[in-house]
Amino acid sequence: MKKTLSVALAIAAAALTHLARAQEPVDPRIAAYDKGPATIDVSKYPPDMQARYKTFAAKCSKCHTLARAVNCDFALDEEWERYVKRMMRKPGSEISSAQGKEIFEFVAYDSKTRKKALYERKLKEAPKP
Repeated sequence: MKKTLSVALAIAAAALTHLARAQEPVDPRIAAYDKGPATIDVSKYPPDMQARYKTFAAKCSKCHTLARAVNCDFALDEEWERYVKRMMRKPGSEISSAQGKEIFEFVAYDSKTRKKALYERKLKEAPKP
């Protein structure tokens, strides 16, 4: 009985903490990055990219809104590689190397597909080695 009560109290405390965080005011400087859609329609993407999208959505929405990653202006592989590696190092992100690779492969593909104009413009403007 005591153990059941302890578990129930722990679950209730976790739920209340989650609700309190969800109701915290959003810093307008951060919210500016979240403008635009919160999801991507991947129904026309290849099945392997649809699977990678699920990893992307699950992991990237753990620490910030998914809209931030969906609507950011990263497009080039180098930008995404740096960003994904940075997110992997964040405490609590729990992104494994395999998941980081899946996320990178998805965002790189998505940039060349959904953000094609941005990708091509940035590619053209990128300094040549």
